[in-house]
Amino acid sequence: MRIPRIFSAEPLAGKTEVQLDESASRHVVKVLRLGPGRPLILFDGQGGEYEAEILEAGKKTARVKLGAHTAEDRQSPLAITLAIGISRGDRFDWVIQKATELGVTDIQPLFTERCEVKLTGERLQKKLGQWQQIAISACEQSARNRVPQILAPMKFAPFLASEDAADLSGTLKLVLHHRTDVSLPQLEQQFGRPQSALLLVGPEGGLSADEIELAMQRQFHPLRLGPRVLRTETAPVAALSVLQFQWGDF
Repeated sequence: MRIPRIFSAEPLAGKTEVQLDESASRHVVKVLRLGPGRPLILFDGQGGEYEAEILEAGKKTARVKLGAHTAEDRQSPLAITLAIGISRGDRFDWVIQKATELGVTDIQPLFTERCEVKLTGERLQKKLGQWQQIAISACEQSARNRVPQILAPMKFAPFLASEDAADLSGTLKLVLHHRTDVSLPQLEQQFGRPQSALLLVGPEGGLSADEIELAMQRQFHPLRLGPRVLRTETAPVAALSVLQFQWGDF
């Protein structure tokens, strides 16, 4: 039987007792229906994981004892940041979940020209917390021990400007563009094996021609995955899979 994996927002140390937070306790007790003596695996996002055993399980709280630490990281050798236009409904939630499973390092939500989602103030902060929790849950399921950071949404042009100012030596910057003829093997032949990648994807309707042109002016290289036009929730999954196969751990 598979041992449940639980994320702890508090730093962990071996051979100690830990009180799980309310959300984790509720999941262990109410959802999984686990009681004293049952094994768990705990991780705090800093790398590695701990064996654990439930000591007490109340209605809203659970106390566990930590055991041996395993240093297994399961991080891809290719660090990938996914910058993607925010899509409507639950599509963006799905992208965060699948991108986390596929090993993305960070996710940068973007407000682009064709983005129809409006988020400000308290609603924005609530949505950001929801997205981060989706990433945490995906790490629990997929056995990742480092949680990707969901960055605060940015507008498209300021994002490109911030990337210009960042130290991105060794990073291959890619923008999905189904009208280009450039493929991944061609990029590898030109630039070699990158240390990291920054992948730019549009929302529903894609990035506008002006946005793609602006990205290319900022040293993003256009990338075509194939002859078919992919939906906004399909494109990042396909691209991340290809990148992990070509330069990561697939």
